[in-house]
Amino acid sequence: MKKNVIVKASVFFLILSLSHFAYPDASKTDKRIRIKQYGITWIFDHPVKSGQFVNGDWWIVGPATIVRIIPAPGPAHYTENNNITVNRWGDTSLRNDASMRNGSMIIRRAGMLQSYDSRAGNFNKNAGVSLPLQLAPGTSLISTISNPTLPVDNFCHKIMWRSEKKVQTALQTAAVLTCLAESPPADAFRPAYAGEQKQIYRSSRLQWELLSNLKPPGDVPPWDDFERYFQRPWIDHVTSWIQEELVPNENQPCYGREYARLVSIASLMVHLDVSKKRKEKLVIGLVQLGIDLSGIAHAGGSWNEGGGHSSGRKWPILFASLMLDEPSLAKLPESAIFQEDTQTYYGKGWFGQTALWQMILHHGKRDPYEEKRPETWNKWDRTSESYRCCCTAVSWVGTALAARQMKAIQLWGHDAFFDYVDRWMQKDDPYTKRRGKHKRPSCEAKTFDKFVDGMWEAYRQSTPQQDMSKINMKFVSEKGKWKWVHNPKDK
Repeated sequence: MKKNVIVKASVFFLILSLSHFAYPDASKTDKRIRIKQYGITWIFDHPVKSGQFVNGDWWIVGPATIVRIIPAPGPAHYTENNNITVNRWGDTSLRNDASMRNGSMIIRRAGMLQSYDSRAGNFNKNAGVSLPLQLAPGTSLISTISNPTLPVDNFCHKIMWRSEKKVQTALQTAAVLTCLAESPPADAFRPAYAGEQKQIYRSSRLQWELLSNLKPPGDVPPWDDFERYFQRPWIDHVTSWIQEELVPNENQPCYGREYARLVSIASLMVHLDVSKKRKEKLVIGLVQLGIDLSGIAHAGGSWNEGGGHSSGRKWPILFASLMLDEPSLAKLPESAIFQEDTQTYYGKGWFGQTALWQMILHHGKRDPYEEKRPETWNKWDRTSESYRCCCTAVSWVGTALAARQMKAIQLWGHDAFFDYVDRWMQKDDPYTKRRGKHKRPSCEAKTFDKFVDGMWEAYRQSTPQQDMSKINMKFVSEKGKWKWVHNPKDK
């Protein structure tokens, strides 16, 4: 009898877990006076026409008035417990300020300020919204739930270093509610949450033939885990490293290295020899992320923080552009710059390497150092080298391979990135003699992720032949201003 009960319970929870990831019936619309998602409830003054996009996020037809949001925005509960610590640099963006939790915002421009949680140092109450709130068509509302204790579990703790399984980030989760003038098509993606242009893209436009059917070289990361990683909106409109201690830990990774690792792994998984049905949720999640990032870029977003903070943002935009056959998604303003590009360039390295890496910013402006011999490096040069090893290329490899597989080198438009990743992953070091007493760093020729390493080993040499973009630039500081300058590959 007990065995039967256990079996029935197991089946019940299996069905429950699968239904958690089921797609909504996007063609179903109804009038609702309240909408709930991820523990957040929006209550209206009268029933509004509503439905769900293909990624599960909600839309309403407006104008509409929200009279209540649950959990309510306001001061912290007296039982809140914050154990705020500083990092190894003595930094934290958090503070003990109980004035606001569970805030909501409408993001018209990316920038430094937020009104979700006053523990984050960039809090500004005037950046938020107040109730009752009238949502006009063409408006996206981000609502949040704050964490009642700090630290919390890292979102992607299964792939994290042991020392980083806990994080101190103010927000627990976030959901996006989009107000439109009319019902969208049943196969519509959610428009970007940032900016005032709510362009509708349709999943029926997905170019499935662009995806390969490669045999995995070993174990594949759990599909259900990765579908969950890309299920909820990744909140990325704060243009500073301090978002690491703000973003919702149930939605996304906090640090750029893990952000890029998840993108890197997922971008290879969708090229495996599995069914379209198996790929669909992950593809939709990646494309939705790309739509959001493109919207942030057009709203003034930029990703050029030091260390490993800002990686992983460029490829989802390009992937979405390719998969939807929408070139406009990848036509970004000059203000949108990406860490993978600013940190890679061509030069004359100290042991003969030509595809080089630089820090750009880390506690101030940092100078290129790979042209100098290690015995001449100063403190910040050595810090830069440590970040080169721990926090950048280790998360870029899968992205570079996926871009090559989709013939996207020219669309990417920065050749040094691809040449640098090739340099990083070389098994046999052609520079051994020129290094002299300095051995090749043990961090190179691999990543943190066995799946990515296996895919690179199996498929890098067979990726489609394609011309490079011939766009070779270097990000430099001149007279106190950062800009791109010509950077020929054969200099």
